Order: sequence, then C-alpha cells, then structure tokens
Amino acid sequence: MVVLNKIYTRTGDKGDTALGNGDRVAKNAARVNAYGTVDETNATLGLARLHATGELDAALARIQNDLFDLGADLCRPDMEKDAESEYPPLRMADAQVTRLETEIDAMNKDLSPLRSFILPGGSALAAHLHLCRTVSRRAERLAVELALSEPVNPAAVKYLNRLSDWMFVAARVANDNGNSDVLWVPGANR
Repeated sequence: MVVLNKIYTRTGDKGDTALGNGDRVAKNAARVNAYGTVDETNATLGLARLHATGELDAALARIQNDLFDLGADLCRPDMEKDAESEYPPLRMADAQVTRLETEIDAMNKDLSPLRSFILPGGSALAAHLHLCRTVSRRAERLAVELALSEPVNPAAVKYLNRLSDWMFVAARVANDNGNSDVLWVPGANR
C-alpha cells in the first residue's frame, strides 16, 4: 500500500532524485528519462480516455495500470538482486506483452489493409491515441538507450514496442474502423 501524506520533500532541490532502490541520481539520468517518459505516456492516455467509451476505455485503463507497473520496473536498476530481495520489485511480465498482442489482433481483424500512411487525426480519440503512440515510441527509444548501459527488463522494452503498435491500431478503430482515417498523399502540396 502506498501512502503519500506529504507531496513535497525538498530532497530533489539540488537536481537529484531517488530511484526505487534508494540510490540517488541526477534528474536527467537515462533511467529517470525512461520512466519519466513512461509517466508522460500515461498522462497522454488520460487525455485520450476523455474521448473513449466501452471496451476501448476499459483497455486504456488496463494499459494505464500497466504503465505504472512499467515505471516501477524501470525505477529499480538492481535486477540481479531481485531473487535475493525480501520484497522482490515489480517487474513487467511477458503475459502483459502477450495481452497487447492479442488485443491488437482482435482490433485489427475488422480493419481494411492500409494502402497509404495515416496522418494523425480523424476523430478526437484517434488524434489523442496517435499522440500516445508517439510518446510511447519515445519512451521505448529511451528504454533501449538505457539498456545499452544498464540492466533493463527485456519485457519492459517489448511492452513499449507493442504499446505503440496497439495505439496505432486503436486509433484506426477510433476512426470508424479505419473509414475516417486521414491518409497521407505524397507530394500533394508541391
């Protein structure tokens, strides 16, 4: 159970912050950038949910919860100590990646194949989902960059990769199953 009774602590006033294991690092450290951008992705999902209903809204709520799991995973650098820890940290699981894949396949089965790239837009929900897609793609790039120098749970990177795909397909669903997609017309304004 998390209890937050004091919101400001002043401990980060000099530009550092605590990771999940208590280590202090600069606020612009690669790990902080990665999980901070996961948090930003979650905030964009909150905006998208203002326009979502039904099963799509329920799926977005599940993803928002997963993103807190992902942030918790990325803020703990000491993966090699997980097995010996009295309280093992929360780590992303391959089952979460598989769930995204299953949902992508279910959404995609009723969509027509694409014959052009899609411009972000159409409905308000689709536009927001495209924003979610691009922010999650940035989070993925930062997690991959982090993994080049520090241990990162492979399931965390896979999840971010699938998430941007999920957002793309969900945006098509939000655009009347692709019927209201805004298609790119190469060289249209020359």
